[in-house]
Amino acid sequence: MHIFSMNEKAIKNERICYFMLKIRHFIYYFIIFLICMVMPLSIFAKDTKPSEENNFSLPKNVFTITKENTHKNTLEDESSIEPSDLTRELLDEAKITITNQRFIKLLNETSLKPSPISFGYRGTIYLGRWALNYESEETNVNWGYQHVNTNEINNIGGNREELLQYVQQGEKEIAGVLTSKITEPDDVRQMMLLTVKEKTDLPVTFRTKIGNNTKGSNKYKVPIEKYGYLHTYVPAVHEKGKITFGEVYVQLKGSKKSLLIKNVTKQAIGAWMPLHDHVSLNVELK
Repeated sequence: MHIFSMNEKAIKNERICYFMLKIRHFIYYFIIFLICMVMPLSIFAKDTKPSEENNFSLPKNVFTITKENTHKNTLEDESSIEPSDLTRELLDEAKITITNQRFIKLLNETSLKPSPISFGYRGTIYLGRWALNYESEETNVNWGYQHVNTNEINNIGGNREELLQYVQQGEKEIAGVLTSKITEPDDVRQMMLLTVKEKTDLPVTFRTKIGNNTKGSNKYKVPIEKYGYLHTYVPAVHEKGKITFGEVYVQLKGSKKSLLIKNVTKQAIGAWMPLHDHVSLNVELK
C-alpha cells in the first residue's frame, strides 16, 4: 500500500510538470505570435506613411522658366526678421507665439529701458490689436491652377511628324488670393507665405507674370493625321489654416518688461498662392 501511494504521487508530480511545461510553451508561442502581428503593422505603417516632401515635388511636366521668362519677376523678400535680444526675451516669455514679422520689427525698433531705480513703478503700453501667428492645417498643390496659354499644330494631311513647342502668346499675370475677408491682410499674407515656403520648399507668391514670347525648350511630336495642342498652366498652392489675433500690451514693473495679450480670437483663412516662374505643360492629340 505504501509503494502504490509513492507511485501514485510520482505520477501526479509528473503530470503537474507536464502541465506546467505545456503552459510555458503556450506563453512562449503566444508572445511570438504577438510579436509577429505587431512588427508587420509597424513596418507597413512606416513604409506607407505619406512623404510630405514627395507630395510637393515637381511633376515631370512642370518646368521652371526663370531664365526663359521675358518678364523678369521679383520674388517677394519674405525672409524672417532676426529679433533683437530684448525682442527675443519678450517673445519667449509671451504666453502666445508671435510670428508676425511687422510686429517683430516694431519691437526691434522700440526702446524700453525703465530706470533700474524705479522700484515699485508700474505701467502698461497698448500696442494695438495684431495678427499674431498663422497655424497651417492643410496644404495642397494644384499643378493646373490657371490656364495661361495654348499652342497648336494641325498635322492632318501632313507627310511627316511636326514638333510642338511652348511659346507664350501675350503677357499673362497670375494673382493669388485670400479666400475670405480678414483684418490686416498684408500681415496675414506674409505669415502664410513664410509658412508655406518653409513647409513645401516651393517658390510661392501672391503675384507673378509670364512675358510675351516666353519659350520652353521642350518639343513634343505631333504624328501625321493628328491635331496637337499644348496647354500651359501656372501651378498654385492651396493653403488652409487659422490666424490668431490679440490685443498686445507691454507691461512695465520696475525694471522688468513683459508682453500681455488679451481678447485672443482665431479665424479660419485660406489662400491660393501661385508658383513663381513655373509652368505646367499638358499635350493633347486629336
